Amino acid sequence: MMRKFRPKDLEKMLRSMGVKVQTLDVEEVLMKLRDGTALRISDPQVSVTKVGGEEIYQVMGKVEKLSEIGEVGEEESYEPSEEDISLVASQAGVDRETARKALIEAGGDLAEAILRLTEGAA
Repeated sequence: MMRKFRPKDLEKMLRSMGVKVQTLDVEEVLMKLRDGTALRISDPQVSVTKVGGEEIYQVMGKVEKLSEIGEVGEEESYEPSEEDISLVASQAGVDRETARKALIEAGGDLAEAILRLTEGAA
């Protein structure tokens, strides 16, 4: 019969082999691909495994492909999520494309986008 490993047993075994695993508290991960596009990973689970002086990063989460951009982090690289677009559209009483443009202009600030749209309508 095969013995089951408990998490503490596995952790102890990995430590004895010089492997150290750490979980990072990360809000968002951005990756710039060589072809100029970028990936945004929302609500990521990130762990770092350290083995013999090397670090291995493992990232899991919801992946969103951004349009082609020059540099990750530039204002024009921001593409609002579908949830943000829906929220702004419903709160400001506008169509989705208008809400999307307002979010981009506001750099993703939901309150700012809603204010811009509702003040412009008043």
